[in-house]
Amino acid sequence: MGDGPGRPDGRTYTLLGADRRPYRSTVPGRFGGHRKSRIYGRLDCPSALRAIAAGGYVAQRVFFADERTALAAGYRPCAVCLPEAYAAWKAS
Repeated sequence: MGDGPGRPDGRTYTLLGADRRPYRSTVPGRFGGHRKSRIYGRLDCPSALRAIAAGGYVAQRVFFADERTALAAGYRPCAVCLPEAYAAWKAS
């Protein structure tokens, strides 16, 4: 229970908007990012998971509803988990 949109359990999540300001959402973010390096990627990114396991990364962690919002907020795609998006970003 409580796994679908609208979170009947009342849980909310803090996401970052295109303006880089946090906002509350009843839907969890689909992408994670690192505030200092301004990189975003999948929540299961091996590189991010290694950094989280090593410590220190979690304090700078942010979440986005979608890729368009992450890009609008000035974050770039992760080269590890989003290689196609990273190549397109680098070529632009």
